[in-house]
Amino acid sequence: MGKSRKSKRQLIRDEKRAKKRGRELAEDEERSAKRQRHDDDDNSFYTLDPNADFIALDDDEQTQDVPLQHDRGGNFEREFFGMLADEEQEYFRHADELLELNDFPSPEERHIFLQNVYREARGKELKLASSQSCSRLMERLILLSNARQKKRLFGAFAGHFMTLVTHRFASHCCEKLFLMSAPVVTQELSGEADNDMEMGEEDGDEPEEVTEAMKTSMEDLFLLTLDELEEHLSFLLSDRFGSHALRVLLVVLSGRPLDQAGTKSLLQGKNKEYITVEGASAITSGLNSQTRTVPSSFSIAIQKIIGDSTASLDSTALRVLAKHPTGNPTLQLLLELELSLIVKSKKGAQSNKEDSGKAVEGESNIVTLLEKLVPDAPASFSDEKSQACEFVNGMLYDPIGSRLLETLIAHCPGKIFKGLHANIFGPRIQSLLRNDIASYPAIKVLNRLSKEDLVDAVQKSLPEIPSFVEKGRFNVIKTFFERCNVRAATAELGTLLQALTRACGGTWKHLIPRLCLLDEPEQPEPETKDKRFQPPDAKNMTALVSHGSQVASTLLSIPGQPSKAIQNSLLSLSPDQLRRLATSSAPTSFIFAKALTVPPQLPHFHKLLVAAMQPHIYDMAVSQHGNAIVTAIIATPSKAPHDDNGSSSTPTTHVVVPFHLKENIMSQLERRESDLRASWLGRNVWRAWKGDLWCHRRQEWVRWAKERDPEGERVAGMPKARVVVDQEMVEGGKKGVGGNKIDRKHAGSGREGGKHGGKVVSGKGAKKAVDGRKQRDEEREVKEKKEGKEKKEGKGKKEGKGKKEGKEKKEGKEKKEKKEKERKNKEDWKEKSEKKEKEDKGRSASNGESDDGKVKEKRNEDKSKARVVEVAA
Repeated sequence: MGKSRKSKRQLIRDEKRAKKRGRELAEDEERSAKRQRHDDDDNSFYTLDPNADFIALDDDEQTQDVPLQHDRGGNFEREFFGMLADEEQEYFRHADELLELNDFPSPEERHIFLQNVYREARGKELKLASSQSCSRLMERLILLSNARQKKRLFGAFAGHFMTLVTHRFASHCCEKLFLMSAPVVTQELSGEADNDMEMGEEDGDEPEEVTEAMKTSMEDLFLLTLDELEEHLSFLLSDRFGSHALRVLLVVLSGRPLDQAGTKSLLQGKNKEYITVEGASAITSGLNSQTRTVPSSFSIAIQKIIGDSTASLDSTALRVLAKHPTGNPTLQLLLELELSLIVKSKKGAQSNKEDSGKAVEGESNIVTLLEKLVPDAPASFSDEKSQACEFVNGMLYDPIGSRLLETLIAHCPGKIFKGLHANIFGPRIQSLLRNDIASYPAIKVLNRLSKEDLVDAVQKSLPEIPSFVEKGRFNVIKTFFERCNVRAATAELGTLLQALTRACGGTWKHLIPRLCLLDEPEQPEPETKDKRFQPPDAKNMTALVSHGSQVASTLLSIPGQPSKAIQNSLLSLSPDQLRRLATSSAPTSFIFAKALTVPPQLPHFHKLLVAAMQPHIYDMAVSQHGNAIVTAIIATPSKAPHDDNGSSSTPTTHVVVPFHLKENIMSQLERRESDLRASWLGRNVWRAWKGDLWCHRRQEWVRWAKERDPEGERVAGMPKARVVVDQEMVEGGKKGVGGNKIDRKHAGSGREGGKHGGKVVSGKGAKKAVDGRKQRDEEREVKEKKEGKEKKEGKGKKEGKGKKEGKEKKEGKEKKEKKEKERKNKEDWKEKSEKKEKEDKGRSASNGESDDGKVKEKRNEDKSKARVVEVAA
């Protein structure tokens, strides 16, 4: 037999495998060398002076020039959990790709696949979490895990949490585990998760070993995790990865909503990779969006974390930590939680004086984080050389430290805030608002000022309004208008509007172009949406447009002159400016959306605005930001609602877009139907406007569009019938001489009251109609007399029911007999009338139109006789 030769494909595959093994061996050697160097650094690290007064707040800053504290908490042994085998790594990487794509033939196969992945991952949790290529799979498995599986992971991570939370990849898995386990604590408190332990056995899976962690409550598992991290809290404050895990733990312990924007910005950076998977629990996401109920042990744990993490830090170390990019967000969260706990303790003290007295005695010796940051406040703020005053002045102009100052201003007690404003912010509020960095803490101050202090700040800042506009301090202007509106400072609103108008060009029509930078040349779209790779000018321009649009939206929401000024400016825009404002960005398009919801301050404002947008309606429909405006137009009513008196409201009090404008817009969209259907945004607009209904069933589209109008205006444009005074003539007109129904408009005249076959009956027909009316009057009188007798008889029967039971039965039989006679008479009369009609038709055909009147006269006489017979019966 000849020698077996490998194919070219096999040779290429073997070559790739050899290169891969070589890279892995090189990486292992490099990793072991780094680990050796790290151990050497750790040995030298702990030979430093243990009684030093300063700390280094990052691993990169651990040099001999900065003495370190041995109590910082960095003396833990970093563990190495080993590496996955090649086959295991390939299997888990493939599983991660399948879960991300979610390409499964059926849900059952997906469930079986997940169970197999869980089974393969048992005993390898630590390796998976610390693997660069497989840590994403661990995050997805945590998202899909039930409470039992999450507890198993807690048990697998127990004893190694300090290494995991400070690891580059495993820290993300720990954060995800903490976040997804937070709702389980609430469920266990409410008793909803009692039967969760049997979940794995319902699917027919193999019975797995129940670990000790699976029998423990989620509350105890969190507390046990905190016990592991307790010795190293000071180190975690500024650790690059551990600080994020510590923030997540603090948010979970506090019960704050996990989906709030402010919470997310504290927990993760803007560029953090967002790991998700199809089929994550909807119950968990619902619990993440609201405040959660947490046990009382969590509040005690927060107090202990705050105390332990800041116990070894003096005022100087806190200042350094406040300016540290990693330590500052953690310090913000600690300060905010401490101040919220102070408020809760005060409420508890008011409800229970005895317990509060004991708490105050026990806590009087504890120095809080607030007291460490601003000692002896608020009295110390009056002294410029005090530590508190130096701390505030030092943080005001620091880009990182000012964020901690914002948290302090927003949540500090009222006494401390009054001292801050009276001694530091109040005297120089106008100069602070001009600064790029100090303006943000100053805005927080404006949000807490009373009406008198706010008026004083406005008067001081009025000369600086042109400077605010020139430098782009639109957020300061927005805050002034918002707070004056909230505090009902009407006079200051007028003066602010005048100052803003003068700064923007002297008239109202220049407000929108100046605030939204419409006079600037339109910049091309950036090549990438990632802000890291955009030029600084583009990022600055985007921020300015966003802040200016917020000012315009704020003015629109304030009734009176502010709203009138922006509406006037919108109507003064050129067509090109309107298109650019509606399609360039989300903040600018929101101005239109806001304008379609606020009451008009100018006559027919919404009608004129929509009419101005009509030429560019297609461009807006296929735009990412303008399609929402087109969708909002059809949802706007076409008529103002009626008042209680029935009169229509004035057009200056309600939002109204006339119906004919909607029809014109729909006709324009119909012309570009193929182009609209070619894009996803265009299809959404076509669906919102019900374009298919417009094309195929126009009347139904009109009815649907008008159903969006107020309740009193939902009748689809039909002319109202004229009310006829003579009701008897209406009845006569309805029946007519020939027995046909006619319009109520013509029921009042004898000439038009008896149409038959398109011909008008006159002369004798009119006389017969009058005679028929007399006969009906007589019949009505007879009926009324009869009904009066029956009512009297009914009253008599009610009074003597016991004595007249026999009579009632006899009378009932008599009534039945009368009804049968009436029915027979009606049937006989119908037969006779049908025969006569046939005979009349034959005669009219032979004798011509001259005999129509006679036939009709006979027919009326027969009808009157039949009615007299019915009444007599």
